[in-house]
Amino acid sequence: MHAEIITIGDEILIGQIVDTNSAFIAKELNKIGVSVYQVTSIQDDKEHILNALNEARSRVQIVIVTGGLGPTKDDITKHTFCEYLQDTLVEDKAVLQHVEGLFAKYYKDRPISQINRNQALVPSRAEVLQNDFGTAPGMWMVDKETVFVSLPGVPFEMKNLITTKVIPKIVKQFKTPHIIHKTIVTYGIGESALAERLEDWESSLPDFIKLAYLPSLGKVRLRLSAKGEDKQVLLGAIDKECSELHVLINDVVYGIEDEETIEEIIAHLLTDKKLTLGTAESFTGGQIAKEITQIPGASTYFKGSIVSYATEAKTNILDVPKAIIEKHSVVSAAVVKYMASSAKKIFNSDFAIATTGNAGPTKGDSDAEVGTVFIAIATPKEVICEEFMMGAQRERVVQKSVNKAFEMLQKEILKF
Repeated sequence: MHAEIITIGDEILIGQIVDTNSAFIAKELNKIGVSVYQVTSIQDDKEHILNALNEARSRVQIVIVTGGLGPTKDDITKHTFCEYLQDTLVEDKAVLQHVEGLFAKYYKDRPISQINRNQALVPSRAEVLQNDFGTAPGMWMVDKETVFVSLPGVPFEMKNLITTKVIPKIVKQFKTPHIIHKTIVTYGIGESALAERLEDWESSLPDFIKLAYLPSLGKVRLRLSAKGEDKQVLLGAIDKECSELHVLINDVVYGIEDEETIEEIIAHLLTDKKLTLGTAESFTGGQIAKEITQIPGASTYFKGSIVSYATEAKTNILDVPKAIIEKHSVVSAAVVKYMASSAKKIFNSDFAIATTGNAGPTKGDSDAEVGTVFIAIATPKEVICEEFMMGAQRERVVQKSVNKAFEMLQKEILKF
C-alpha cells in the first residue's frame, strides 16, 4: 500500500519554514507498512491543489494533506476539497463547541469572531477528526477508491492527529504488509570503504531485504529494510543479517540507531559506571553539551560546559598559559590538552572533552589550515589527543568533530 503526502504553504516554498511534517508522517506510515510514494509541496493556490490531488490519487490509495486550514482568506484547503469532491461546507456542532471552549478557556479577553467560528465548517462528506490542540479539525474523506486526509499544518496539532486518529483508522480499514528496519551506526570509516568490505555479504542478501548506505558527517548508517506479510520471518531474517554484518565490521560499529544513539550509549555507560563528564568547547560552540543535555537524566553524569570561543577565554577561564598559545598556536594539541585538563579540574569530573580548531571560513587567531581540528579527552589517568582534517565547510567541520569527540569518549570510557 502506498500513500502520498502533500504540504500546502507558500512559507515552505520560499524557505521561511522547514517541512518537518512530511518526515514525521512518513515515519509513522512506515511503521504500519504504508510506503510513501511521493512528497509534494505546493502553493496556497486552488489550481495547484486541485492538480496535486488529481495526480496523487492516480498513484496511491491514501493522500494526506497538511496546511491551509487556518481561519484567514489565504487558507483555502477546505473550499478546494469541496470543489474537488463536488461537496459543500456545513457547520459541525461538535467542532464549533470545541472552538468556543478554547476561546472561553484561553482568550477570555478576546471575543470569538465569525472567522473563528468558520473553523467549524467542514465538507459534508468528511468524517471529522477532532483536533484537541487547535481550532482546525482534521478531516477524513473517501472518494471512490481513494482516502483523502486533511490535517492542520501546525506540527504539534498534526502529530497528535496522526498518532491518535489517522494511523489507527488506517490500521483498522486496510490490510498492510510489515516493514521492518534496523539501522546500524558506524563511525570512523567512509561509505566507499564500507561498501568494499560488505560487497560479498550485500550480494547474498535475500530478495526481501534491502541495504541502504546513509552517510552523514563523520558516520555512516547502514539501514536494513525487510518487507513482507510474516513479521516474525522478517524479524528473524533481519537479526540474522545484522549478526553477520557485525562480524564483518565490528571494529567500527557503535550501536543500533533505532535502539540507541552514541550519545545515549555514552549516557548509559557513565550512569552505570557512576562516572561524570565536563566539556570545554571552542569552535564547536557548545554543540557537544547541547547533544548531551538533550538526553533525559543528563544531570546525573554531566557537570557542565565552558564555551571558550575566544583566545582570552582559554587563558582567563581555562588557565591555558599564554606562552603555550604563543609557542604552539591556539589550534594545537598542547592547547586542547590544557583545556581538557582544566575542564576536568573545574568541574571535578572523571572525564572531560575539549575541542579547538579552525572551522573557517577564515583562519581567525591561528595560522592552522581551515578544517584543522584537535580533540582531547581527559580521563582519570591521562589526557589523550588526536588531530583531524575535517574539510573546508564550516557546518561539516563542526558536526564531524562533535561525532568524533563522542566516538573518542566512548572508547576511553570502555577502558574503565
